[in-house]
Amino acid sequence: MRFTSERRIDDGVGERAFTLGEIPGILWTPGSASAPAPLILLGHPGGLPAMYPRLVARARSCAAEGFAAATIELPWSGDRPRSAAAEQARADLRRALEAGEPVDDEIIDRLVLPLVDRAVPEWRATLDALLALPGIGGPVGYAGGVIGIGIRLAVVEPRIAAALLFAGSFVPRTLFEEARQVTVPLQVLLQWDDEGNDRQMALDLFDAFGSREKTLHANMGGHTGVPQFEGDAGNRFFARHLR
Repeated sequence: MRFTSERRIDDGVGERAFTLGEIPGILWTPGSASAPAPLILLGHPGGLPAMYPRLVARARSCAAEGFAAATIELPWSGDRPRSAAAEQARADLRRALEAGEPVDDEIIDRLVLPLVDRAVPEWRATLDALLALPGIGGPVGYAGGVIGIGIRLAVVEPRIAAALLFAGSFVPRTLFEEARQVTVPLQVLLQWDDEGNDRQMALDLFDAFGSREKTLHANMGGHTGVPQFEGDAGNRFFARHLR
């Protein structure tokens, strides 16, 4: 891990940009802490520059509760090399949605499974590097999307103690089987009128999760209409499980 910039933002929160190999990322740390801070990994749909305003707002909220937060760029997004197969799968998905047609499982598999297979090892390598830093400690939470990445991480990464998953992306059927293996406490956030989300698929996925503690927060509105109070609810969820 190589840090490329460092600055202080609101309330003394530290922000450090880094690269891990070819992977760009950002680490935010609380302004003051007497002990190593629990860490929350901030998932997102890709494109760090475009996502930055939303990510930094989430990171500030984490820091206010004494949590460190970190994110990385997804494969084939932002300034990372593109994948012709991923671009074709995205185009096929857009074409189906614009035509009002059902999205074929084959398109979902082509779009999501290679991303999960590539992104999860990158997240785990990032976690190795972050937990080796002074001031960063466990336990670790995962918050955000792509929900397929969150599912896989919750299954294979024992350092993930709790997950707040954002519904809103398509999920391959094979990941439903992995969801049954998830046992960490879960909070799932669903926008009821999300124009790009298959609501029934999101509800079926929630039912499939194997966690004994799982809570669904469903709110009216589209993909970007998540109520501000859900940020407070997420902080309370992580305070219960990361402290």
